[in-house]
Amino acid sequence: MYKFGKTSQARLETSDDRLKEISSHVINIIDHTVLQGHRTKEEQNDYFHKGLSKLEYPNSKHNTLPSKAIDVAPYPIDWNDIPRFTQLVGAYKGVALMLGYKIRCGCDWDGDGDIRDQSFMDYPHIEILD
Repeated sequence: MYKFGKTSQARLETSDDRLKEISSHVINIIDHTVLQGHRTKEEQNDYFHKGLSKLEYPNSKHNTLPSKAIDVAPYPIDWNDIPRFTQLVGAYKGVALMLGYKIRCGCDWDGDGDIRDQSFMDYPHIEILD
């Protein structure tokens, strides 16, 4: 059984309780790391200026406290292994559905199940929808 390391756990602690609950189940299925939860104004604007986010502060779901979004990656991280990212996203979607939560993923912004029709791919991004 997998478990989050201290750094991942600390990042997850800045997130919405529903994201914590979903993640606590997914870690039992697929080993992964939490890259980020809450983002400060400086962090968000830095991501925006580097082209890693389409939103400036305070418009990202990462900017609330607790954060309504987390970034996750399969562990160990291989940024070129897209199938592992999509497998992780699938686990998040399945667990969220099982728990009765709605999420949106950065590889399927419109939620239609087709990742080929996205103009901005953000595989690590998972956000809770209210």
